[in-house]
Amino acid sequence: MTVYFDNAATTRIRDEVIRSMTESMKERYGNASSSHSFGRASKSLIEKSRKAIASYLNVSAGEIVFTSGGTEADNLVLRSAVRDLNIKHIITARVEHHAILHTIEQLEQEYDISVSFVNIDVDGHVDYTHLETLLKKSEHALVSLMHVNNEIGTLLDMKRVADLCKANNALFHSDAVQSIGHFKLDLQEVGVDFLAASAHKFHGPKGVGFAFIRKNSGLKPLIFGGEQERGLRAGTESIHNIVGLTEALKYAHDNYEEEHRYVEGIKRYFVEKLQSELPSVTFNGSSGDLERSTYTLINVCLPVDEKKAAMLLFQLDLKGIACSKGSACQSGSSKGSHVLTEILSDEDSRKPSIRFSFSIYNTKEEVDYVIAVLKEFVIH
Repeated sequence: MTVYFDNAATTRIRDEVIRSMTESMKERYGNASSSHSFGRASKSLIEKSRKAIASYLNVSAGEIVFTSGGTEADNLVLRSAVRDLNIKHIITARVEHHAILHTIEQLEQEYDISVSFVNIDVDGHVDYTHLETLLKKSEHALVSLMHVNNEIGTLLDMKRVADLCKANNALFHSDAVQSIGHFKLDLQEVGVDFLAASAHKFHGPKGVGFAFIRKNSGLKPLIFGGEQERGLRAGTESIHNIVGLTEALKYAHDNYEEEHRYVEGIKRYFVEKLQSELPSVTFNGSSGDLERSTYTLINVCLPVDEKKAAMLLFQLDLKGIACSKGSACQSGSSKGSHVLTEILSDEDSRKPSIRFSFSIYNTKEEVDYVIAVLKEFVIH
């Protein structure tokens, strides 16, 4: 049996998305910057996609900028904000994705900016009181906090942060790569200034995403060349990928309640089975709490020694189980998870922690199989 429980790293592309992408590659191969009918047809498809995405977020089409994914979107916002908007202070958290943290580290070297890290609690949740304190002391500040943590699933109260930023004349950027396609966001209600998304996290293709950039922001391009994306992102558009992104987001939006309920059921079943079959297993952060974390993943700490821990992912892979010890972006690194380092005790940090993440393509039978494999590994 094979089980794919690594959906936070990337997801299987929907069949409907593959069909729409294939059709666009066959029929819409003109360069969208060309003035002839082939180019106009491609341009029309891109703008239709832009309008559809904007409608799902309740924003205007001009506020959607297509990128190669979440990392580029994060870089576009952070680097351009410092360079073009006179940002002198960035407030973030040590549990952010490396697309945020490493970009900020580089900006510190290149520009005269200061960086503050907001406190987090033992479960990885932001201390909003501390955030407000940091904002009150700041001028020309930008806050960058992710909506859903990719490793432990903690949820950010985006509206609360947006309101705090507005009250203190700060800008707010959110890496929403783990939430777009899994949560419905009304960006008129939630006053975020910038946001990043990536298609492959919600059953779309890899290599495409978008940045939401609120109109009249003053941001300038990160990539220079042609006038594509209203001058904010040069380069010939990847039309089939944009179509795939839009189709994936459309299915996620249209089937949200049903699919949310199904995936949440998989997580609830996994949590209950772990608690009954392996009560010595603990949940990292609040990932086992469906009220305080995303419904799409759990992160568990297994009570085994370091020597045995080193073989865990290898043993799971041999059994056909795909999961992760952290984010896929760092799986090739010998370093442990920077997120878990922030919240776990030294003792628990030495134990193996595994992230299991779920999708509409998973089943309870797969959960039973994984629990049985884990039980054998932990007990024997």
